[in-house]
Amino acid sequence: MKKLLALVLALCMVFAMTACTKKAEEDPNQKSEGVMTFDEYWAAAQYDNVVVETYVQGKESWWQDAAVVYTQDGTGAYFLYNLPCTQEQYDKLTVGTKIKVTGFKDAYSEMIEISPESFEIEEGSYVASPADYTSILANTDELAKHMGEYVTFKGLVVEPCEEVGGAPFMYNWDGSGEEGSDVYFYVSLNGQKYSFNVRSYLCGPETEVYKAAQALEVGQTIDVECFLYWYYGPQPRVTSITVNK
Repeated sequence: MKKLLALVLALCMVFAMTACTKKAEEDPNQKSEGVMTFDEYWAAAQYDNVVVETYVQGKESWWQDAAVVYTQDGTGAYFLYNLPCTQEQYDKLTVGTKIKVTGFKDAYSEMIEISPESFEIEEGSYVASPADYTSILANTDELAKHMGEYVTFKGLVVEPCEEVGGAPFMYNWDGSGEEGSDVYFYVSLNGQKYSFNVRSYLCGPETEVYKAAQALEVGQTIDVECFLYWYYGPQPRVTSITVNK
């Protein structure tokens, strides 16, 4: 009887811990006192001071004690440009890590971002699933609110890069680069053409997605996962390419 009771209690503890973990994962929008919701952040004016709690989804680079980091909660994304951090702190910013960021809202070439002044790591974890925004790819007004998010676009057709004689991809936006540079390629959806890229700082030449971009063929239909970067319109930074058979 004692063994049975101990087993029941142990199972109850496991279920309770699982429930707590599940609750934390399912509530990425819960904010501490004095912290903005995403809607409050988005409504803030450029150069306004902001305080947000968010979760690391990707890291692009670290240089001279500053990092470029993609983050989001369950409602929207917060692109952090030049987050001040040491190499040791940068290494701790793994995918899912919860952080509290203080800084001011800024924009560069229409990309909404935070220029951070400080941050701290908090308890909690959240990894976003890529939201499918294929249906609004052509609607830049609606798509813009999702800039910085981890997203997916499906059923894209690979188009030729006229800058380099109709090849399916090119290095740099104008074909001026070489292997190791960013890989750019064009796709179309419903007759409209878009520029996508694999950012070498984010996904270097050794990654599967970089090699997949180099293997593209004109006319292929692909699905991609990407961070929705913005440069006077959508300039998605691709992290995964799936070629549809």
